[in-house]
Amino acid sequence: MSRRIALSVAAGVVVLGGAGAFALAHAGEQPPASAHSTARYVAPDGDRDGSLTFVTDVTASSGVKSVKVLAWPQSSSLAKDELTTKDMAAAESAVCKPSGKDTVRCTYTTKVTASDAESSPRGAWHIAVLATAQDGTTTLDTKAADFTIG
Repeated sequence: MSRRIALSVAAGVVVLGGAGAFALAHAGEQPPASAHSTARYVAPDGDRDGSLTFVTDVTASSGVKSVKVLAWPQSSSLAKDELTTKDMAAAESAVCKPSGKDTVRCTYTTKVTASDAESSPRGAWHIAVLATAQDGTTTLDTKAADFTIG
């Protein structure tokens, strides 16, 4: 192989190696992501309160700082105005426990009284999740899970 070809090949390897290192560095800085989200609504029955339980797995390469949860009815103004991170500021926090290297399993549970159920709009509801990583990046999923109030 001539010296010119050998230098060209060597330069190509250096460029590709640098691009690969750059890609790996950015792959490690991914924003938080939720997965495997489920919601379970149990209506009150007689003297017994009902409940809403939401569970999700959140992964963030820098670690998970917080997860906020908000249930909202499809028939509300939020359906057309779209939730923002600002709207989620007053949302309640989920309880998160480690479940993997960069992953936590977060659970949010609230009791639903008979008067809560009576005053709630019937039909489809959604769960919005705001996940915040330790490095400050956030991800808002406005429809992480759905449930129905009948």
